[in-house]
Amino acid sequence: MKCPFCGFVESKVIDSRPAEEYSTIRRRRECLSCQKRFTTYENIERLPLVVVKRDGSRQSFDKSKLVNSMLKACEKRSVPLSSLEAIADDIEQELQSSFERETSTAKIGEMLMHRLQSVDEVAYVRFASVYRSFKDINTFLEELNKLLHEK
Repeated sequence: MKCPFCGFVESKVIDSRPAEEYSTIRRRRECLSCQKRFTTYENIERLPLVVVKRDGSRQSFDKSKLVNSMLKACEKRSVPLSSLEAIADDIEQELQSSFERETSTAKIGEMLMHRLQSVDEVAYVRFASVYRSFKDINTFLEELNKLLHEK
């Protein structure tokens, strides 16, 4: 690790500890030339996830899009933002854990709906109505009936 003070390329690690809920390692280092101390952070290198859209186009996975779509579904509902962020983190972690580098929007949508259903049923129905493109009131009622039968 290059010293930020003198530019010497060798240093020794004085202390290592987990940071940011064990997703990062914080290392305290000392330069072997000037003896000044500095801190570095080590992060896990994540492989890029590619999302295949319905029209066949591909784009990088963006967790903020998941959060924004849930925020729209949860509008005027008492669902904390931390719950929505936890759902998005959970989905991203599940996708990263799989060995597939590409995933469809359909799969992500189903994962999101499954988790949203346990958080807020109204938000779930709102999201499902847009995601599944309910054509008429009957398809909407079918989804509501499924929800009632599950209870």
